[in-house]
Amino acid sequence: QVQLVESGGGLVQPGGSLSLSCVLSGNNFRIYVMGWYRQAPGKQRELVATITNADSTNYADSVKGRATISRDDAKSTVYLQMNSLKPEDTAVYYCNARPTGGSRMYWGQGTQVTVSS
Repeated sequence: QVQLVESGGGLVQPGGSLSLSCVLSGNNFRIYVMGWYRQAPGKQRELVATITNADSTNYADSVKGRATISRDDAKSTVYLQMNSLKPEDTAVYYCNARPTGGSRMYWGQGTQVTVSS
């Protein structure tokens, strides 16, 4: 059974930075496309960034230039670094895993990020 456990987040001031981590257990991390999504109150869950097992990355336009997704296969961990945070980045951030070439998606429990002064 694949499990995803996120850490990081919390309260950050506008213009600040955050770092999120997500550890996958229960299967071979290397076969998964890993991603971060977020959901703000009253809004649909949206993609933030993804990274393939070949380290190909994709970012939402709203975070391009401010976010960096990376992975450490040896640690079965995916990271999200975000800079120049804005109040509109406030959301619950979810880690996601999808087997390469597959459709089933696994989700973490989510971690709250609040950008406020």
